[in-house]
Amino acid sequence: MALVGCQEEEGRIMHLCIFVTLCSLLVGSRCASFDDFFYPSWAVDHVMSQGELLQLKLDNISGAGFASKSTYIFGKANVQIKLVPGDSAGTVTAFYMSSQGDQHDEFDFEFLGNTSGEPYAVQTNVYSKGVGNREQRIFLWFDPTADFHSYSFLWNRQQVVFFVDDVPVRIFSNNEKRGVPFPQTQPMGVYSSIWNADDWATQGGLVKTDWSHAPFISTYKNFSIDACQYSSKTNCSSWWDQPVYASLNAKQRLKLKWVHEKYMTYDYCKDSVRFPTPPAECA
Repeated sequence: MALVGCQEEEGRIMHLCIFVTLCSLLVGSRCASFDDFFYPSWAVDHVMSQGELLQLKLDNISGAGFASKSTYIFGKANVQIKLVPGDSAGTVTAFYMSSQGDQHDEFDFEFLGNTSGEPYAVQTNVYSKGVGNREQRIFLWFDPTADFHSYSFLWNRQQVVFFVDDVPVRIFSNNEKRGVPFPQTQPMGVYSSIWNADDWATQGGLVKTDWSHAPFISTYKNFSIDACQYSSKTNCSSWWDQPVYASLNAKQRLKLKWVHEKYMTYDYCKDSVRFPTPPAECA
């Protein structure tokens, strides 16, 4: 299927039209396009279409990003990504959901590049009412640069679950009874970006970005948002409110345990230097 990219200038504003087919997203009975749900949010000349794929480019001039046109409250957001290959040290590719303001809520996947032959680290984080510092890091059990893999958030009133290829790698449960704010009142957009973070991303900033390997490109396909689109009168529920999605099932709990035991390299809940008194949700 042919895809078309176009630009037009209105004053100082550059508009990028990217017709990328997203067959996981339906508008009525037709396939949706990238433009139906998303827009390039910055550095539009670094957002590219190639066949059925969307690409974000990082060079020594700029990174790039895109954002959803709508905001959502509860549901599932998913995308397939093939990460920057080769020497990606210093780069970060992020896929996340976020609300706005100082008291914002946010769920993050941050893919931390590394030197050739070294594994990618994936850092996840959760912000609630503006409070984050809930980092966890894992290595992936596959090469995320060799092929596309799915990354998704499932969000309902009971929990937020981070999935990699349908394997749960993190859960943030509703612990409001313990005094821990839980994201459930602020609508969130869906975002992705790539940028230079060589002050911290690779081995704590010891390894810097080698610009001779630029451009660094992350590639996307099969975006999917199955969620409650927010409006001032939003009061909807769907499959994610069913009791079966209120917690992980036994098979999922075993998979989560497997990931944490074999691939987790950092967990804020176990960092007694940063948190002499463990956060309430870690108890």
